[in-house]
Amino acid sequence: MLMATINSSIVIISLPAIFRGIDLDPLGAGNVSYLLWIIMGFLVVSAVLVVTLGRLGDMFGRVKMYNLGFVIFTVFSVLLSVDPFHGGTGAMWLIVGRIGQGVGGAMLFANSTAILTDAFPSHQRGTALGINQVAAIAGSFLGLIIGGVLSEWDWRAVFWVSVPIGIAGTVWSYRSLHELGERRDSGLDLPGNITFGVGLTALLVAITYGIQPYGDHSTGWTNPWVVTGIVGGLVLLAAFVWVEARAEHPMVSIGLFRIRAFTLGNLAGLMGSVGRGGLQFMLIIWLQGIWLPLHGYSYESTPLWAGIYLLPFTIGFLVAGPVSGFLSDRYGARWFATGGLTLVAVTFIALLVIPVNFSYWQFALITALNGIGSGLFSAPNATAIMNSVPAWERGAASGIRGTVFNSGTSLSIGLFFSLMIAGLANVLPTSLFRGLSTQGVPDRIAHQVAELPPVGSLFAAFLGFNPIESLLKPFGVLGTLSDQHRSVLTGKEFFPHLMADPFHHGLVIVFTAAAVMSLLGAACSWLAGGKYVHEDADPDESAPAAGEALGREVPEAAHR
Repeated sequence: MLMATINSSIVIISLPAIFRGIDLDPLGAGNVSYLLWIIMGFLVVSAVLVVTLGRLGDMFGRVKMYNLGFVIFTVFSVLLSVDPFHGGTGAMWLIVGRIGQGVGGAMLFANSTAILTDAFPSHQRGTALGINQVAAIAGSFLGLIIGGVLSEWDWRAVFWVSVPIGIAGTVWSYRSLHELGERRDSGLDLPGNITFGVGLTALLVAITYGIQPYGDHSTGWTNPWVVTGIVGGLVLLAAFVWVEARAEHPMVSIGLFRIRAFTLGNLAGLMGSVGRGGLQFMLIIWLQGIWLPLHGYSYESTPLWAGIYLLPFTIGFLVAGPVSGFLSDRYGARWFATGGLTLVAVTFIALLVIPVNFSYWQFALITALNGIGSGLFSAPNATAIMNSVPAWERGAASGIRGTVFNSGTSLSIGLFFSLMIAGLANVLPTSLFRGLSTQGVPDRIAHQVAELPPVGSLFAAFLGFNPIESLLKPFGVLGTLSDQHRSVLTGKEFFPHLMADPFHHGLVIVFTAAAVMSLLGAACSWLAGGKYVHEDADPDESAPAAGEALGREVPEAAHR
């Protein structure tokens, strides 16, 4: 799990080195799609396939699917590291390789939680799933540091690192893991798989492309293809629910969603995942585009240092995750999950209070508390979800959890980038025009640059490029300016000072939305109820337990 989630973020921080390695300008005309798909290919495939692969684990064995996932993941890691091409062809090789890694990663995501649930009794699952959750979420932040370090050496090393781990994991899993779970013989639900897979893919891809400019608009939400993808995706997902309710051997048993702990736990997980993904991307831009340059770091070195300065979050999560998992075994998930997401919401507001050019101790304290809140929530939430389902549905339940986790990250990219762009679009053009004109850029060119969609500035900061240099390069104006003006424009302080107020305006929108989502997730965690373990309930109590979604109380024996 650690390996899979490290790979979901290791590429994000290594993109500048990767694009330099394949001789491709990611901000060049027509190249933004390569950039998006190298990031999103892994996430979208992982989100779409985990439910199907979880159900296949229920049918054919979770350990078999898990072991095969290790093999596929390792093979595609090798192929990624030997990319023989350059330019757009080299980028396509990487995209296909990342999609292949996503298939292997989805097999790990879909079955690891179910295998742990099979292997541990209910009074130890919180601890076991807590460690698994720590690996999953800590990996997404550790990947930023590992990617920053390895990409300074060689961009291919970003993919090499998975190979020895993958080989060792493959050998270990085939030798050590044994099938313990209950299996159910059933047919493969093709209509359900098709409607779910196509629908979720269309929805996530459309939301991703919504952050790209379209026509005179700073975002692509009015693009007919984006609108069609969102509407079509939602229609297919609605059709999926209809199909599943009538299928003889459904891919996902709709009855699972009548279990209150399962449904509300997954809703809370979605809110938490979206907020956490948005936090990660916004903090990377904040650090790389503004704070680190203002403190003397070159743009080329900002990806590495952004990962290092985000360590307090990882440490907070590593401390809180296992502890809350252990305690939730004894006391249930409600207080820990609710309190954790409430603390996360408070830290989002706290990030709006500190100045853009903050003192690092303030930032470290807030992000550490955010990590603690995420740790308090994640393990108890996972335990409550997996405890609430019958043994033969654990693969599908684990797959749904994986879909929620990965879909939340994918959704956060489209949602929070769009909110930030909307915030910047109202403020940045005026600041950018004034700043460029002051430094000798002709008004005509300054006006053209100021009217460019803000997504260019965000992507440049996100990639560790000098945004002003990237924006002015196509106009060929830098060579016509005086040495002093050129030095100021391409220096470390011009863009951060220019960006500080507009960026904070965007942050107010983004982090307010994230705080609201976290509070909604906290409310779902509270309403999910007390501790409920499906197999501990008496057979006569199973109907009330399933009816929990309708507001009926689960018998006390089931809670215990």
